[in-house]
Amino acid sequence: MLIDSKAFLKNLRRGPGVYVMRDSDAKPLYVGKARNLKNRLKSYFYRTNQSGRTGLMVAKIADVEIHVTTTETEALLLESNLIKSLKPRYNVLLRDDKSYPYLRLSVEDQYPGLVVHRGTTSGPGQFFGPYANVGAIRLMLNQLQKIIPIRQCDNNYFRNRSRPCLQYQIKRCSAPCVGNISPEAYGCDVRHVVMLLEGHDKDISRIFAADMDRAAQSLEYEQAARYRDKISALRKMQEKQYVAGGTRDADVAVLLSNNRLICFSVMSIRHGQNIGSKHFISRDPLEAPAAEMLSTLLVQYYRDRPAPAEVLVTPDTDTPAVLAALFSEKASRRVTLKHRVRGFRARWLELALLNATDYLDRHLASEAAYSERLRALGQVLKLHDTPTRIECFDTSHTAGEHPVAACVVFDNVGPVTAEYRRFNIRNVTAGDDYGAMAQVIRRRFRKVAEGDGVKPDLVLIDGGAGQVAKANEALSEYLLENIPVAGIAKGRSRKPGRERLFLPGGQRPLVLDSDSPALLLLQQIRDEAHRFAITGHRKKRAASRTSSALEQIPGVGAKRRQALLNHFGGLQQVRRAAPEDLAGVTGISLALANRIYQHYRVH
Repeated sequence: MLIDSKAFLKNLRRGPGVYVMRDSDAKPLYVGKARNLKNRLKSYFYRTNQSGRTGLMVAKIADVEIHVTTTETEALLLESNLIKSLKPRYNVLLRDDKSYPYLRLSVEDQYPGLVVHRGTTSGPGQFFGPYANVGAIRLMLNQLQKIIPIRQCDNNYFRNRSRPCLQYQIKRCSAPCVGNISPEAYGCDVRHVVMLLEGHDKDISRIFAADMDRAAQSLEYEQAARYRDKISALRKMQEKQYVAGGTRDADVAVLLSNNRLICFSVMSIRHGQNIGSKHFISRDPLEAPAAEMLSTLLVQYYRDRPAPAEVLVTPDTDTPAVLAALFSEKASRRVTLKHRVRGFRARWLELALLNATDYLDRHLASEAAYSERLRALGQVLKLHDTPTRIECFDTSHTAGEHPVAACVVFDNVGPVTAEYRRFNIRNVTAGDDYGAMAQVIRRRFRKVAEGDGVKPDLVLIDGGAGQVAKANEALSEYLLENIPVAGIAKGRSRKPGRERLFLPGGQRPLVLDSDSPALLLLQQIRDEAHRFAITGHRKKRAASRTSSALEQIPGVGAKRRQALLNHFGGLQQVRRAAPEDLAGVTGISLALANRIYQHYRVH
């Protein structure tokens, strides 16, 4: 043990606070909170029945940083913030980099639009949410458009329409962009949308039923049929989303564990409707008590969003009163935490548990299949050990232009997206795939040769014998030829399942069975590298085309180009714009507007 625990504990206070354990390199190992700092930290250093992982972590502790707080609530908040900023190795993290989605109604516009929004909700507009995931929000938008055809395009697109788009043709929009509906009639639709999103489904049904009766009495049977279809679509929407419990708002938080893997799941109920679940899977490095872990995860989850009026939990947390007070303060209203519940709340818990159990079971099955594929790949390539880090490289270009290379990383549980990298290929003859591959391998492994990078167990190349040979040569330059290299390429038919596996040294390519676990893994990794490379290439190509098309006009630089594109929504709209419209953009004079206009008339 690197820390003098006896001397450290001697002067430690007994009140609430947060501790940060660090190793000899000052890297954070674990962040924890405690009602009694001295008792909690003493349990780490003097407990005899610690799990293997906890003992391993304690053996690495070189320093413990103490943050004293006056209350448990402060300790909970500080722990959450430190976990987010430090990302300690032994903490369970909610790895979700994206902010949660909302629906934003642009009420500041004459014809408000309804769009998916991420980020702050302090700007203009009316916000609904947050929703569990983008899938749930897009499903709701799709269903809502069938009932009330409100626009879902952005303002740049809306302002530059000269005729209705496809959404109008399929009866999902009323085409306000071309004046197909009056502001008054559209405003009525907007009010109905707000009522729906606020959970007043029955009121909307009554309004539609009354409108249908009036249309039928006036012999406007087509209009009556449209209201009938709206009522039918609304009922289907209610059937899919309704759960017992009236119009309440609640979250149901569940924590499950299996084989050191935990699943934290939150099912969201809004206005009596189940709007979806959010699941987080993580390793449980220290096998911490479930009640303590759930408290920490709840604080992380509600750090950037207000809690609803009720939060149902299972198992119970270790500090329910403290959590309720914290969430109430953040939400500026009363929030209750409940564990022992009956009636419809018990059914909510059952449903959330069912969803979480199903998700965890499917994840475990997928993980087991992935592990089997890794073992099979190690056997096929005759590696000493099962590979636990595979890096796959691919290049992408169009006739040699805008070449981009990509590296994707897979570890023992799947893709590690945080370590994906793209490389702009420089000073290579157009279309020279071999030279491009050699360059990217050199750039990636230069740091490894200098002792400042992770060495993979396998380098996979999307290509044949030539690319494999070049990659192997590049590794040899850094004395890294001991890293196994393999290439995967489709046969002459270019059909999946007939790939050949190339190894260095001119060996005959291996042909694996189409259902081989090793081949399935290679295809998965190769396809991910190809997707990542071609996405980067397309972005680079699009940026080049857009910038070169505008910036070749004298007087238009990067800032003015961006202002034009932001205002008109795209290059085609800029090309069609009249001089007076162009001059309405900040930074564009009438003389420059005429120059832009004439440029596109000539070219």
